[in-house]
Amino acid sequence: MSTSNTAVQTVASLTDSVLAGEHGPLPRERVATSVFWIHHGTRLAGGDTTYLNQYVLVRLGGSFGGCAFEAGEIDPAICREHTGAPLDVLLREAPRPLRMAALDAYLAEVHPHRAAAEAGAAEQVILPAGTPEVRATARDAAIAGLLDIEEGTKVGLIGVVNPLVAAIRARGGVPLPCDFNLRSTQWGDPVTTDMHEVLERAEAVVATGMTLSNGSFDTILERCRTRGIPLVVYAQSGSAVARAFLGAGVTALSAEPFPFSQFSADPTPLYRYRTAVNGA
Repeated sequence: MSTSNTAVQTVASLTDSVLAGEHGPLPRERVATSVFWIHHGTRLAGGDTTYLNQYVLVRLGGSFGGCAFEAGEIDPAICREHTGAPLDVLLREAPRPLRMAALDAYLAEVHPHRAAAEAGAAEQVILPAGTPEVRATARDAAIAGLLDIEEGTKVGLIGVVNPLVAAIRARGGVPLPCDFNLRSTQWGDPVTTDMHEVLERAEAVVATGMTLSNGSFDTILERCRTRGIPLVVYAQSGSAVARAFLGAGVTALSAEPFPFSQFSADPTPLYRYRTAVNGA
């Protein structure tokens, strides 16, 4: 399974190419059917960490785009103000999280993940029904399964969730956790806020899609390209956006479209993409 788009170098250049109609219909011809907001908290059994997340989502036709954001960055009034707006207006003028959600919705609509799986460009993985702990463990094992690493490989983890730390260790990796909101993992490992230090030490990197929201994605992408190390992206936020960088810095992707696994107890899909350089 291989997907490549070597012409795309940054999120801004991807957005410009979408606005120019290079990926499908002109965005000015489409409107955001719905803009909505989700704020939720999760504490997994056996852990002492409460994850607090906010998402802004855009529905476009038969697809959804989503992006997480930091508390206080935008407020619920954004739903009233932008529902029904032309998509090009959102891509140009909306706050960054909403821009990313709109870009994600557009790319998911013109190239759905399920169609990529049907064409053999992605592998569909069905997360099992069950408790949040069962589903989170299955999801993070699927993400870690994209890592082709040797025992002892230092893996930078940009955006920390405890089950993924455990999944990386289970594959022989040594996690280097980095997060703005956590200070230690469930097992007491220190979590740094210095992304640049992690990117220099890591021999492979796993990054969350929320890096699209906070603007760090381009930096991570460029550093991994320059150092020639694998970059795996696990994305609820901007899963179709991150997909555009496969073969252009991203070597593998776990794409989880809305509704995300934490919002359902039923089986739900995620889609794994690999590039040829990652052994596909």
